[in-house]
Amino acid sequence: MDIATPDDLFSVAIERYKAGEPIAELIPLFKEICQRFPKTSAPWTCLAWLYLLSDQGNLALESAKKALKFNAQDPQARVNLALALLETQQKGVRSHVEILQHLIATSSEVRDEIETSIDDGLTRKPEWKALLKMKQWLFS
Repeated sequence: MDIATPDDLFSVAIERYKAGEPIAELIPLFKEICQRFPKTSAPWTCLAWLYLLSDQGNLALESAKKALKFNAQDPQARVNLALALLETQQKGVRSHVEILQHLIATSSEVRDEIETSIDDGLTRKPEWKALLKMKQWLFS
């Protein structure tokens, strides 16, 4: 890739995701962004999401943890971590869900962002049990 800044690389990658490019082709792109800019949270968040969409829970867990390490306030990173914990059958989901419930209750912007993300996930992977569970916990 010849695009130099994290924002430029990230924008290109997001546009490719929105255009419906296959997940398997996007994962290497986001991995490259994460390698080139390892302390930038957003690419790690997206990489975790892509891993979740492709049923790679352990890799999603690793990426989501890194995303939260670099930005503990990112609601999507927290959603991804909770989903990865569910997918890998690990403990600790409840605390993340409770934080998300609080964020949703106090910010309509966060609520809209998470709803949009969940809708996107269910469009791409309609029978995603962990995401359906997360949707119920957050919006019921």
